[in-house]
Amino acid sequence: QVQLVESGGGSVQAGGSLRLSCVFSGDTYSSKFIGWFRQAPGKERAAVAGIYTDDGVALYADSVKGRFTTSQNKVKTTVYLQMDNLKPEDTGIYTCAVKWDPGRWTNSGLFRYWGQGTQVTVSS
Repeated sequence: QVQLVESGGGSVQAGGSLRLSCVFSGDTYSSKFIGWFRQAPGKERAAVAGIYTDDGVALYADSVKGRFTTSQNKVKTTVYLQMDNLKPEDTGIYTCAVKWDPGRWTNSGLFRYWGQGTQVTVSS
């Protein structure tokens, strides 16, 4: 069975940085798309970033372009989300998820397995 485990959340002031990790297990790491989602207080879950495990091509929501970077370590089957210049609106629970197909990455309904989530809080 597939498992995804996030870590690295915490509390920072605006302008600070955090690095999240997502460890994948339970299936072959190749030929997957691993996405990062954020659920802010009182708001719906939204796609933030994602990466194709085969070639490392990354995708980002407009709100985080230029500030967030997602990358991977294939040997460790781990995906990272480097978050720089954090803003209060980045606050929320960050969760990684995986899907097998090449469909639209921003549709959370296409992702089959989800991690437990890690809290990120950015104060002004």
